Amino acid sequence: MTTSLHPTTSAPPRAGRPADGAPRGRRLSERGRPLWMLLPGGILMAVVIGVPLIIGVVLSLLDLNAYTLRQWVSAPFVGLENYVEALAQSGLVRSIGISVSFALIVTAITLPIGVIAAIATQNAFRGRAVVRSLFLIPYVLPQFVTATVWRTILQPDGIANHLLGGLGIDGGLWLNGPKAYWALVGVAIWMSWPFIYLLTLAGLQAVETEVHEAAALDGALWWAKLRYVILPYLKGPISLAIIIGILHAINDFTLPFVLFGVPTPDNVQVLPVLTYIESFQSFRFGLSAAMAIVSLVIVAIPLFVYLRAVRLDSGTDAAESVKEVQA
Repeated sequence: MTTSLHPTTSAPPRAGRPADGAPRGRRLSERGRPLWMLLPGGILMAVVIGVPLIIGVVLSLLDLNAYTLRQWVSAPFVGLENYVEALAQSGLVRSIGISVSFALIVTAITLPIGVIAAIATQNAFRGRAVVRSLFLIPYVLPQFVTATVWRTILQPDGIANHLLGGLGIDGGLWLNGPKAYWALVGVAIWMSWPFIYLLTLAGLQAVETEVHEAAALDGALWWAKLRYVILPYLKGPISLAIIIGILHAINDFTLPFVLFGVPTPDNVQVLPVLTYIESFQSFRFGLSAAMAIVSLVIVAIPLFVYLRAVRLDSGTDAAESVKEVQA
């Protein structure tokens, strides 16, 4: 018996080289095809995102205090003066603090409410469809309708103070004074928690039946099942809900504007409302553009942290947790 010195199978092609021996020109064309396919999307993003961003940066460097085209073109260049004034004199720092604290408080309270509501309505029971529909009412209502209704409820002679008066509590002023901030927080919580509920419910639907069955066969208690099986699956949806909730709260203009009107009380003058006042009441477009750029940077921070820290594919974590329960 003899052994051949030549292998019967050919060596695998090197990475990046096609196995069919295609000509070099054809290989380059195949490698370049995805870039050409991305070109329309790239142009659209540049037009929709890049052009307004560039215009905003240019306006923030001008002493623009009127809205005619002639004055836009001839507005003097002032460099970073608008940014210095925005941070030093315009109340921007105070509005940033109000917006950030408002976003964090609302998100921190709506998160457990939404998660508990989703877990409570996950399993089938009589009337579950009705309960799920009722949960969505605050979310599907237009924001200005919600703000108008709550503005009526929170009037000094409104329903809220009548109910509190029946309990012997003097409600006082909710739309002005120190309570205005907490009135804004309360209405935002009522309006925002169904969004957390929706994303959490979608995450619960993604948990495979086999995972529930494996946990049940291993005798996992309810808390252990929640801790090691369900929550790892919810890591992605909950993280996404948190970041979107924070960004939405920071950018929220309609709710404080309609709920309190103009002039807005100082303690609820969030960043979008302050930018609006400088733009369309003071007509200082250069200063308001600088505020908008600062707002963009603030909004980009949590988004960047999310993109760096969170893996949307939580299936690996869930599988590792199941192994931990089985062990």
